[in-house]
Amino acid sequence: MVEPQRGRALFWTRQPTRSRSPHPARSVGIMSDHPRGVSVPFPRHPTALNPGRSRNMRANRRADTQPEVRLRRQLHRLGYRFRKDFRIDLEDVRVRPDIVFTRRRVAVFVDGCFWHSCPLHGSRPRINDWYWGPKLQRTVARDTAANAALVEAGWIVLRIWEHEPLEVSTRTVVEALQEA
Repeated sequence: MVEPQRGRALFWTRQPTRSRSPHPARSVGIMSDHPRGVSVPFPRHPTALNPGRSRNMRANRRADTQPEVRLRRQLHRLGYRFRKDFRIDLEDVRVRPDIVFTRRRVAVFVDGCFWHSCPLHGSRPRINDWYWGPKLQRTVARDTAANAALVEAGWIVLRIWEHEPLEVSTRTVVEALQEA
């Protein structure tokens, strides 16, 4: 344990790791000379550029996004009843579709263009690409694994992009429900 001393600055030190990441912030480190004499892990994510950006990122929601709420409202108007953000426990994966029709085994995901790398509108950030590139790739890989697990369990999986018009999205869901 490091004894705290007055007048010394706190600093981050990187420990030798087996990480092959070219970016130094991806390496794991500890904070030495901590006032309480404890080791604090080195951050594995970038810091926000300014308070406004930080506030904006904190405001992003996992559920109840505007495209999702609009689709749910339209389906409810048509008389369909469903569960929202319902967790489905499969053998090796837990999945949380945005809209779930449990009796008909239809799972609907309303995906954001940025977060799920839309082929038409998905953009890659230029700042902190070392962080965002792998993060977005992991999201796409998780989506693929969730789709495969649900289909293997006998579910119908619908992926709807946030940019699709409400009428088209609603028609897609209604047609899938009629087939199920």
